[in-house]
Amino acid sequence: MKSFTCTDNEFTPNITRHASLRMGSRRISLSDVAVVMSYGRSFHVRGAVVYAMGRREVVFCRCDGIATDGIRGLQVVCAPENDEVITVYRNNDFRRLRRRNTRWNPEKAGRPDQASDRMTRKTT
Repeated sequence: MKSFTCTDNEFTPNITRHASLRMGSRRISLSDVAVVMSYGRSFHVRGAVVYAMGRREVVFCRCDGIATDGIRGLQVVCAPENDEVITVYRNNDFRRLRRRNTRWNPEKAGRPDQASDRMTRKTT
């Protein structure tokens, strides 16, 4: 079992202007972002680091005496080099955060020249 402890109570993440605007429009506080970055699981997806708060992480926060109202499903997207917050949003579906095969396979994707051949065959 992974240990979720936060010893630095004065942690303040660096936030971009875009993230600040999104936090304001989505009613997400800076302390919520700090809790997610301290307790949430991290994923490396599409060149960014995403911190996500799921059910298990919320339970660990409650055990440590941290208020968890409204932080379940919160996801924080950060730059990989300096952990600067790029954007923040709510989403309970973690399936999109899994690593996917990024190689292009022409047999599965269907090549454009094959698609045009199929169209001409149907019309004749």
